[in-house]
Amino acid sequence: MLGRLLSASAKRAARSHLRPRLASHARITTAVPPTATLKSLRTQRLSQIGLEELAPGADSMCYRNLSYGELADHQARNKEGVFAANGAFSVDTGKFSGRSPLDKYIVDQEPSTQKIWWGDVNRKMDLKLYQELKKEAIYHYHNKVDNVYVYDGFCGASKATAKRVRFVTEKAWHQHFVKNMFIDPSEEELENFEPDYTIINCYGLNDEKWQKHGLHSDVYCAFSIEDRTALIGGAWYGGEMKKGVFSLMHYWLPQQHILSMHCSANVGSEKSDTCLFFGLSGTGKTTLSTDPQRRLIGDDEHGWDDTGIFNFEGGCYAKTSKLSLDTEPEIYRAIKFNALLENVWVDPVSREPDYFNQTLTENGRVSYPIE
Repeated sequence: MLGRLLSASAKRAARSHLRPRLASHARITTAVPPTATLKSLRTQRLSQIGLEELAPGADSMCYRNLSYGELADHQARNKEGVFAANGAFSVDTGKFSGRSPLDKYIVDQEPSTQKIWWGDVNRKMDLKLYQELKKEAIYHYHNKVDNVYVYDGFCGASKATAKRVRFVTEKAWHQHFVKNMFIDPSEEELENFEPDYTIINCYGLNDEKWQKHGLHSDVYCAFSIEDRTALIGGAWYGGEMKKGVFSLMHYWLPQQHILSMHCSANVGSEKSDTCLFFGLSGTGKTTLSTDPQRRLIGDDEHGWDDTGIFNFEGGCYAKTSKLSLDTEPEIYRAIKFNALLENVWVDPVSREPDYFNQTLTENGRVSYPIE
């Protein structure tokens, strides 16, 4: 079985074409960035990129596709977390240290409703409720959000089926997360970027009428296939954005006779023998596929078409529990500047992350780009 390899060189080629919470007694909310400037060539009017709905005024600005250095500046200015001693930025995702599957909904609307396997995993949301929540999200961005961050990128290393996905967020670290996890466009592609789908992340907005609305809680991740938008309300956890797009790929690709898979994948350097590792989240897919003797395709989400195996993503999302240089050297060394730690205990004095301290959660995570 031959696979399409997304090694460092292949990933660059794909891009060119598609192009902490700390200890309870010492919660640190300040950080020292590598630089102090917040100037950016990526500052644009929301109206320039088709986001007039979210703009309270004609001149309302957003920070679009910032570099890692610029993101570091913004994360520090906003006091969104701390820089660890290894250079990674560390954040606290609040009461959710993992995804909330019971708070995920898909809008029940024709024609997509006929193609969805409804049940405990794919839960229905009424179209009128979604429209109401979207109005609240727009009001939230108009009146309560100081900085708007927009990331435009690709899901899928295969040019034939790649989706152009836009993420609108309140936090710089949320843009950092999706920059790690998806595929950057080239300068030309960014200039002409028209999203196939837009995810609006309102981490600061909870549904106070959730009981009246018949929801599981005041947090929601709602997806409308026909409107080509999704709303995330009240959830800080970065993985909601990543897995949300994966759910959409599960809808789109099978209709093109392409298998979408929850697995990691690597390939031999000589025989080009591809190996797939299937498993639920947190069961070791990243660990098993990150092999110094084999080249990594990706660690979580893949497609299988007539030409082989391809990665949906541009980065890895690994568990950090009991991580060490001896046991998982490739992942350990990847935690540096550009990496983003979630819910990992960081010593308040030395700033050293302690992956064996699970005071915060057993589901500590790190996202980092495949380089």
